[in-house]
Amino acid sequence: MQGSKSPLIRLTVQSYIQFFRNTPPMVQLLFFYFALGQFTPVVTGADGWTVEPIISNVGWAIISLSLFAGAFNVEIFRSGIEAVPESTIEAADSLGFTRLQQYLYIVLPLAFRVCLPALNNNLVNLVKTTTQAFAIAVPELLYHSVSIWNDYPSAQYPTMVLVFVSYILLVAILVFGMTRWEKNLKIPGYGS
Repeated sequence: MQGSKSPLIRLTVQSYIQFFRNTPPMVQLLFFYFALGQFTPVVTGADGWTVEPIISNVGWAIISLSLFAGAFNVEIFRSGIEAVPESTIEAADSLGFTRLQQYLYIVLPLAFRVCLPALNNNLVNLVKTTTQAFAIAVPELLYHSVSIWNDYPSAQYPTMVLVFVSYILLVAILVFGMTRWEKNLKIPGYGS
């Protein structure tokens, strides 16, 4: 869409990218939950007395963090597509591939291989950013750790160490898996 001939489409995509890349994810999370959350419809609970929003705090965290990471992914994929040599596209064109076939069979597979290291970094960043969902009471690791600290103040230091080690292990496993995937997709002699 960034390469579209329509200036309106290009402006829309560029606005999305600039908004989500240039504002802090915590501000985005709070904006979605408190500002946009006020306009979402509510449903009556099973008991008939309580009112619950259609989109919960977990839903707003998923939406907010997905849009945040997606803005970076758009740029990652754009750069990957631009990294595919023009001569490769010309070769596919000379073989009679349509524009759609060029993208499906040539450009996107090569671009994905180029993008994978940057996507790995973005995924690691997203995993670390999920701790910010604590601000809207999403029951994630940090949220539960603070609950333990509140109940047992003497457990604060061991719990902090546990959270620290948990994130190190989670990110290490993620990086290990993605690195193996990158090596399996490497094309000998292609340089990526």
